[in-house]
Amino acid sequence: MVGGAAVVGVAVGLIVTFVVRDGGGSEGRAGGGSASVSASATPSDSGTVSEPGAPETPSGSPSALTSDLPAGFEAYDDPEGFTIARPTGWTRTTVASQFGMDVVHYRSPDGERRLQVFEVSESSPAASHELFLSDAVPKAPGFTELSLDNLGDGDFAGSRLEYLADSIKGEPDVGTWHVVDERFEAADGKIYAVAAYGADADGRDDERELLRTALSAFCPPYTTCGG
Repeated sequence: MVGGAAVVGVAVGLIVTFVVRDGGGSEGRAGGGSASVSASATPSDSGTVSEPGAPETPSGSPSALTSDLPAGFEAYDDPEGFTIARPTGWTRTTVASQFGMDVVHYRSPDGERRLQVFEVSESSPAASHELFLSDAVPKAPGFTELSLDNLGDGDFAGSRLEYLADSIKGEPDVGTWHVVDERFEAADGKIYAVAAYGADADGRDDERELLRTALSAFCPPYTTCGG
């Protein structure tokens, strides 16, 4: 499912490390707007430790990678060192993490769609999702698991969780949120998470496609991918 010039021959997946936020619900790295707890199994719809700051004007730039991306997307070299495909015109914010790189958020101008990227602390994508789904991690209001798929194939290790949430702390009220959260081992041997968020009311294919496109140009920090 992950392809593109940036990940040719690389076992790329999505790893969502979630953090428990201060206020009750659980919003991990792949869900919440903040992350300071190393609970890499908590998606972005969980609790809150701190809200993200104002949109940054980062030193990142459109990547020189020549992936065949859909109109409206760019391959972006993030200041955290990784490359990803993101929609043009989206704003970037980060929150500090106690594990690995900062948690990076890309948001649409209206704030109703989001991509989240972070490094996961668990030993495998499956272990990360297992922890997130356990009773040890608080869930967002109305959390409903839709599917959990093992993406492992040969040397590739990955896991994809799809779920709904009534609300996500610090995010706009869009009705029910639809989240697709993938965790995977990348070319540098580390596990990362990439999650796509959006309103469930307009269907679920748009979040799946957002995630698929983001991953098509994903390359971990300070690693040469593709050719």
